Amino acid sequence: MRNNIKNIMVVLVAITIAGIGIVGTASAHFTMLFPGGGTDVSPDDYLASLGEEKTVLITWGCPFKELFDCIDTPEVYVRDPDGNITQLTSVETSVDGVKAYTASFVVDKRGDYIVYSTMNVTAIKGDFVDHAKAVIHCGQASWNGWDAELGENVEIIPYIRPYGLEEGFVFRAKAVQDEKALANATVYVVKYRLSDDPEVLAKAEEIHPQDSWMMVKGFTKTDADGDFVYTLDEPGVWIIAVFGKGVMERGIFILPVFESFPPTDDGVEAAAEEDAPPVLKTDATPETPAIGLFTTIGIIGLIAVLLIRKRSGGLR
Repeated sequence: MRNNIKNIMVVLVAITIAGIGIVGTASAHFTMLFPGGGTDVSPDDYLASLGEEKTVLITWGCPFKELFDCIDTPEVYVRDPDGNITQLTSVETSVDGVKAYTASFVVDKRGDYIVYSTMNVTAIKGDFVDHAKAVIHCGQASWNGWDAELGENVEIIPYIRPYGLEEGFVFRAKAVQDEKALANATVYVVKYRLSDDPEVLAKAEEIHPQDSWMMVKGFTKTDADGDFVYTLDEPGVWIIAVFGKGVMERGIFILPVFESFPPTDDGVEAAAEEDAPPVLKTDATPETPAIGLFTTIGIIGLIAVLLIRKRSGGLR
């Protein structure tokens, strides 16, 4: 009997450790949607022209460290500005030596397209599922459809239009599970850095060896209404993820952040100064307008005195 209890305890501990390992790994790795079709991604990729074909890359991995093979084939859909939903064909591909998928569609309307995928991201079917989405915008001032709720099991609904954001903007959104507020849930916020600074973690380890990961992965919590806020302090592509309660599922939102507008260029000002004609200065040049004025008045006064004396002498 004691042996049976001991064996059961060992199994339970092993299951617990395995579960922690799965959550720990999954919390550091995310499904990512890149509309540029490659991993060299920029915020501009989330904008489109009318008639353009957009190819979205679906991959999985750590946004600031490395990518891994997609374990399962994602189901990919697109919601157009009018609310029509179309399932896209997932095509297997290889990017940076790992298995990934692409899906394409044509932007034939002005407004906002929501591309979203559902993908199992663990070796055991149904153990861990990512529901990831990104908004692709088309059209001058055609800002409609970006805040649509898709009805995913776990989902992030933005309160702030998720494009045209500049570095330093505060992003506010709502986390929902089964279309109800997801209260007191942990939200992960990570910037994608593989295309611009893949050594960022090593740099953080040199400066903050006590906990380098705190510099590259942010945490926040949802309130009682499922709402949360986070300041996006750098330009680039950000991945925001929230875990569901009682299920191994996450809602993920991909968010592009642009550089500050209008742009500043110190080089232009410096060039303008270099092209300006030189100002000639001599020792006789007065240092201030007041000194020059007093000097001029003194000279005029001296000339006046000399003329008066000359006339007085002539009268004698």
